[in-house]
Amino acid sequence: MKKNYGLTGAQVRESKSKYGDNRLTERETEGFWSSFRDNLGDPMIKILCVALVINVVFTFWGQTEWYESAGIAIAVFLATFVSTFSEYKNEKAFQKLQEEASQIICKVHRDGEITEVSINDLVVGDCVLLQTGDKVPADGVLVDGELSVDQSVLNGETKEARKSVMPGDYAEPGTAMDFLNEYKIFRGSVVCSGNAVMSVATVGDKSVYGQIAGELQQDDERDTPLKVKLSDLARGISKFGYIGGVLIALALLFQRIVIHNGFDTAQIIVYCSDWMTVANDLVQALMFAVIIIVMAVPEGLPLMIAIVSALNMGKMLKDNVLVRKIAGIETAGSLNILFSDKTGTITKGQLEVVAFVSGDGREYKSFGQVSGELGKLLSVSIHHNTGAVVSGAGKQMKVIGGNATERAILAFAAGKGELVSAAVVADIPFNSKNKYSASQIKGDYNISLIKGAPEKILDKCGHYYDESGARRELNEGNAVYKKIDELASRAIRVLALAASDEKISGGALPGGDWTLVGIVGIRDEVRPESVSAIKEVQNAGVQVVMITGDRRDTAVAIAKEADLLTSDTDIVITSDELAGMTDDDLKKRLGNIRVIARALPSDKSRLVRIAQDLNLVVGMTGDGVNDSPALKAADVGFAMGGGTEVAKEASEIIIMDDNFNSIDKAILYGRTIFNSIRKFIIFQLTINVAAVLISFVSPLIGMQNPLSITQILWINLVMDTLAALAFGGEPALKRFMREKPKKRDENIVSSYMWSAILVGSLLTFGLSMLFLRSDFTNSLFRADAQNRYLLTGYFAFFIFTSVFNAFNARTDQINLFDNIRENGGFLRVIALIVTVQVLMTYLGGVILRCYGLTLNEWAVVLAMSFVIIPVDIIRKAVAGNALK
Repeated sequence: MKKNYGLTGAQVRESKSKYGDNRLTERETEGFWSSFRDNLGDPMIKILCVALVINVVFTFWGQTEWYESAGIAIAVFLATFVSTFSEYKNEKAFQKLQEEASQIICKVHRDGEITEVSINDLVVGDCVLLQTGDKVPADGVLVDGELSVDQSVLNGETKEARKSVMPGDYAEPGTAMDFLNEYKIFRGSVVCSGNAVMSVATVGDKSVYGQIAGELQQDDERDTPLKVKLSDLARGISKFGYIGGVLIALALLFQRIVIHNGFDTAQIIVYCSDWMTVANDLVQALMFAVIIIVMAVPEGLPLMIAIVSALNMGKMLKDNVLVRKIAGIETAGSLNILFSDKTGTITKGQLEVVAFVSGDGREYKSFGQVSGELGKLLSVSIHHNTGAVVSGAGKQMKVIGGNATERAILAFAAGKGELVSAAVVADIPFNSKNKYSASQIKGDYNISLIKGAPEKILDKCGHYYDESGARRELNEGNAVYKKIDELASRAIRVLALAASDEKISGGALPGGDWTLVGIVGIRDEVRPESVSAIKEVQNAGVQVVMITGDRRDTAVAIAKEADLLTSDTDIVITSDELAGMTDDDLKKRLGNIRVIARALPSDKSRLVRIAQDLNLVVGMTGDGVNDSPALKAADVGFAMGGGTEVAKEASEIIIMDDNFNSIDKAILYGRTIFNSIRKFIIFQLTINVAAVLISFVSPLIGMQNPLSITQILWINLVMDTLAALAFGGEPALKRFMREKPKKRDENIVSSYMWSAILVGSLLTFGLSMLFLRSDFTNSLFRADAQNRYLLTGYFAFFIFTSVFNAFNARTDQINLFDNIRENGGFLRVIALIVTVQVLMTYLGGVILRCYGLTLNEWAVVLAMSFVIIPVDIIRKAVAGNALK
């Protein structure tokens, strides 16, 4: 390609001043106050507000105290405000981190060199190098090369469109948004094949993509599996709340109408004749029922997902894991099988050409050792049949563009030897299905160059070039064949380079007899950390299958080095062998397969389908255009950070450093999030069940409800929003990787969780009855006609019991302080709850029905609250491990 393209630094600044840069105006998202209004619009809150208004009316009639209505109104406002603020803040933080970490980098000609700049920094007049898998960053026209692009994101058409250089006599049509125009290329399109240079004509909001971005960004994602499970759980808890609320309302009315009137029919008739008293009691019962429902409905569950995701997003980015879709990280923790690419994932991805073998079997360790005419032929084969390009010179020289293999081969020859003058007049870009690339050149040499897998090339080579450039006969007895096998056994990948005097025609390889230039040996070391990461993932119950384009011998050598092949039952198969197997045969053997050699992109899609047919949760890695279908089909698609934009778009998670160790961490974070949500559920349901039982039983045994409406709203805030913040920051512990993967249809509430919920809630209920009904307990509090100090103490007891139980819920270990320092947010939230509760105890007054406690009374409260800790430790010791 030509290199006299692009702008200078001064021209870039001038263009930016005149036309602006390539940033798109951010889509307007729901603001805080809009979210707050929506939350206030919840049906239960509306009913509560209507009942509150009626209560205010009764206040003016002297039937109720003003502070009751004021307390409820303040509590509703604060609870809604805090939950809205927490959700809004964490969702914003999550979105910001995603946007910052997923910026597209473009290859641009500037100041006579190719450099990499952010998509946002492109300006009109920039010349952008576009290659297979790139996402077109702006609207423009091609000034060199040809492309096939997918414009379906813009026009819905899946058929590829061919784009070519605009001729000089072309007359511009009137329609700017003409996707069929073969000379115009639009932002958002995806390059399916080809290499070209685009001159940027329109940037930012003025581009076609910018004009319709609002429509393109509509969120049509389905709910994630975890969200579905949580929704099912929320519906179940809500039913419990609705039934409990109705029963509590009936119990309260039964108390007011029957029990308070001594079961005397005459008194009941007199009571019913006072319509204002009856109406007031009905409103009170309704309000109490609604409050119980508001408390029971677990609005903290969806908030929990937002908070956990946001709190873990920063941690995951530090570990090179970028979550594009929440579904991915949730599901990653439940993987049963992971199909992983080899290059750059299990290996270092730092490909290096370590050998060149000529047709006579002679091995060269460096490009400089290859002399004479053969050296020139090798140079032209490398420089003029590649998608990679050289940027800069001397110490500033680097190779960019193309794929990792092309960059490694070009780096082998870049800046060395004599450059041959030639221009590419036709080419066939590399793709993983054909496993070759080709180009036809004109200049010092008028030949076609072919590069690809040896089995694709050698069969068509009847000759090879010797050091002087003379053609010699090539047959299977030549030393080069033995050398290929030797390199493969040393885990060195091999590619063949050949030339032909025939032309490329209609996108087809040249015919006739080809001449072998030589064999390139490429080494990619196994990452030391990948070996331990693979072992950890396998110990977590996840089957790891390495997928590679390498020949069998090379694949086996690398798999052994990575400890993937450790048993006689482990299976290595090639793509051809896979194609010869029926689906039923593959299903039977899948559990033992460890390596797929010479794999095709279609093999990946088939493997995903077969694994899902077996009800397995499937993970797939990929980096190329052809990997996209498999990435989309998998339960979790892991795209490589150095891969194509198409692969990234198709994935749920991007592994920024292309490292298997980061996939291991993604699985760990997935399990951490799942376990954090389970801890939250234990904490929430324990309070939920206990509060409903107490509120239902109290009126039936003639007791005043020990928790006021305002107090229950505070409890609701504690167990929803504040608890979500407390449990959302739980650390990722290595022991989670020793757990078995969760089944796709597994209930989110396990037997272990039910034991914790039932023991905790029934114990709280039992202690509550003892606290309220025992003469001994009553004697420990100051006596007054309305039991104000006893009820103040009980409110504090209920909150502190919940606080102590939070320590029980956050770990399944006997040691309640296990890794607690790694979740500083938990301790801060607990400290906040305790501080506010103590202040409310002394400052709450009639609004919160709190009148202060003495030190002796506090001792009773804390002693009885603390009982839940030793009881739960006993539960864990006796039944905990058996029920996990």
